[in-house]
Amino acid sequence: MPKNTDGRILLGHGGGGKMTGRLIRELILPRLDRGQLGQLPDSVVLSGLGDRIAYTTDSFVVSPIFFPGGNIGSLSVHGTCNDLSCSGARPVFLSLGLILEEGFPMARLQAILESVAEAADEAGVAVVTGDTKVVPRGSADGIFINTSGIGRIERPLSLSPSRISEGDQILVSGPVGNHGMAVMLSRAEFSFDFDLESDSASVWPVVERLLNLGEGLKFLRDPTRGGIAATLNEIAASSGKGVRVDESAIPVDESVAAASEILGIDPFQAANEGKIVVVVGKGLGEEALHLLSDCPVARGAALIGEVTTANPSKVVLTTRIGGSRIMAEPSGELLPRIC
Repeated sequence: MPKNTDGRILLGHGGGGKMTGRLIRELILPRLDRGQLGQLPDSVVLSGLGDRIAYTTDSFVVSPIFFPGGNIGSLSVHGTCNDLSCSGARPVFLSLGLILEEGFPMARLQAILESVAEAADEAGVAVVTGDTKVVPRGSADGIFINTSGIGRIERPLSLSPSRISEGDQILVSGPVGNHGMAVMLSRAEFSFDFDLESDSASVWPVVERLLNLGEGLKFLRDPTRGGIAATLNEIAASSGKGVRVDESAIPVDESVAAASEILGIDPFQAANEGKIVVVVGKGLGEEALHLLSDCPVARGAALIGEVTTANPSKVVLTTRIGGSRIMAEPSGELLPRIC
């Protein structure tokens, strides 16, 4: 982990791994938590406003702004919808805050807004409020977007690590690492020719089907920064249980595997923007896969592991050659400005 002897924010603090966790636990939560924030949910049920309204917020600083499979506009819609979806809430309303740098081309802004509109229409959400600020040239990197989202809880289920128990099964809704690798390869310093696009999409169609499992659905998380390695470690640490996953069972597209090998990047630590990691009750893995069999957003969904009592709070990966190793949580910023 990078040294930080002068007490300043580093890129690694935004990477979704150990440094991010330390920043949240040591600096943010002690000052702001009043009971709900400390649970670190993707979205929160708004207490006092009924038990069916979920709320979330997110910010997007991706570089480059346009990448294969999307841009910062569509990404902001999908990312916010996915945080709501992983709380079991159907996305309904979004806000859109634009921070624009002086000199940003109007044509690019128009293209981004058209992507926002298209992604929102496809996801069944409405942009109902927003804000626009312009900062002097050199004060931002073209455009940053902040969103908030409101969703409707479809079923009164508790999707929490506290419900995870030995024997529960772990699934992923499709091939991993596509978004992180697509964004990285689209940066100017790389010129590899791969047929690779971001997986950016709303995962609500996946969650809507999985809700049919009722109490058998234990936990959902979209593995964005830090990839599935960060999410699986979160599951292990939050539940206090061990997690065992099979490397050969984790779906990875050939283009992602090839690009990862060339760049020396672990695809399990690369970001995703259209996938979820799912924990279901013991013996329900095949039923979950059956529910997803006709879902286009869940192409390649797979059962990848289970919850155990061995190695508490750790993730053990069974390798393709039959050995085993600890799947470590990412330490800092693997791929800066990825979402």
